[in-house]
Amino acid sequence: MNLKKQSAHKKMNLKRFFNSVKYSIEGLAYAYKNEQSLWTHAGATILAVILGLIFKINFYEWAVIVIALVIVLAVELLNTAVEAVVDMVTKEFNPLAKIAKDCGSAAAFVSSLIATAICLAIFIPYVIDLF
Repeated sequence: MNLKKQSAHKKMNLKRFFNSVKYSIEGLAYAYKNEQSLWTHAGATILAVILGLIFKINFYEWAVIVIALVIVLAVELLNTAVEAVVDMVTKEFNPLAKIAKDCGSAAAFVSSLIATAICLAIFIPYVIDLF
């Protein structure tokens, strides 16, 4: 595609920026209204923040936890997008659609397992120090 055509097609301006933000918020709202797993992750995030405040974890521990939790959220949102596209393309059972949905779900599952392991690695020493 010609770069001049592309830049003429998508002019950068403040209205476009605010629309982009609006659409992102609508995507988050949709996912939280319709995806149970996001509520589970929201609960885990709240728990991690409460534990971080109670144990007064350091900056680096906060950074690692925040990065892990943001990755989980991003992967969950991408999984929701994959599921929506697959549902849009076919309502019938299709082995390729199943693979797409299962792999999206697996990516979300793996990211949440890793985030859980990270949180446990950070918080278990603090819990042990209580005893």
